[in-house]
Amino acid sequence: MYTLAVVVHVIVCFLMIAAILLQAGKGAEIGAAFGGSSQTVFGSRGPGTFLSKVTVVAAIIFMLTSLGLAVLSRERTFSSTVIDLNKTDTSTAPASPPGTQTHEPAPAAPRSGESPPPAPATP
Repeated sequence: MYTLAVVVHVIVCFLMIAAILLQAGKGAEIGAAFGGSSQTVFGSRGPGTFLSKVTVVAAIIFMLTSLGLAVLSRERTFSSTVIDLNKTDTSTAPASPPGTQTHEPAPAAPRSGESPPPAPATP
């Protein structure tokens, strides 16, 4: 369902972009001077009404798919950031594998002017 909504959303996005870019601007009358005066493909009133209706329908479908995707994505549960992925990895992993001994941390290096700590006795 989510994938279908994304596909429809992307198709409507491209349709809306094309409809907006195909519309004539306010200064389109100057284009008629260069041979672009015949626009009988879209009817006698020109492409204004047809492309305006396509733009309105595409915008409504775009808003509905955006709302639907927002609702569907809220219901999906997945880690979307690296921080979330690291939190789940460390919380589910055991502290140390079973059967291994934990080692004591190495002593800190002596500061300048101090004598090194005595070596631990080995059994």
